[in-house]
Amino acid sequence: MTPTDAEIIDRSRHEPDAFAAIFDRHAPHIRRYLARRLGTQVADDLVAETFLAAFDKRERYDQARPDAQPWLYGIATNLVGRHRRQEARRYQARSSDQSDAAEADHADRVAAEVTAQAMRSMLAGALGGLSDEDRDVLLLVAWEQLAYEEVAAALAIPVGTVRSRLNRARRKVRQALGGSNPTEIEELLNNG
Repeated sequence: MTPTDAEIIDRSRHEPDAFAAIFDRHAPHIRRYLARRLGTQVADDLVAETFLAAFDKRERYDQARPDAQPWLYGIATNLVGRHRRQEARRYQARSSDQSDAAEADHADRVAAEVTAQAMRSMLAGALGGLSDEDRDVLLLVAWEQLAYEEVAAALAIPVGTVRSRLNRARRKVRQALGGSNPTEIEELLNNG
């Protein structure tokens, strides 16, 4: 039987090397999340920081939670907070890519591809316009497929706050995209 994350973390209190199993299980997911938010160069550094912080905090891990993934996303999201300006610049750069795409547009390009690029640029602009708190919730739900309860655990906020932030974020993104269907927004986020 495969041990739970909580069991591994508990064991790592006496056998520190056991914590490597937590890294092996979750590092690819945390890296993907961080790379989408801040770029691959920063993501590699922040993955290491995330797991170092988790290792240092393992004594305080809530053993009632068998899955450590929300806890790790919470640590990673807090680290993203130190790079908010960089993240905002990244979204602004993506939103300005629309003009670059228009210049690079050739007759042989498929119209759908151009439309998708324009939507991604608009989406990046919309994400850049969200508050940090709303963006954290939206991206944990859309990109990492966390349940509301997991987002609440990751960010140490009530589930009701997750719902209200997500609703506000979706509404703002939908408005920025000209009233697009929320399902399309989730698809854009997942593919963007």
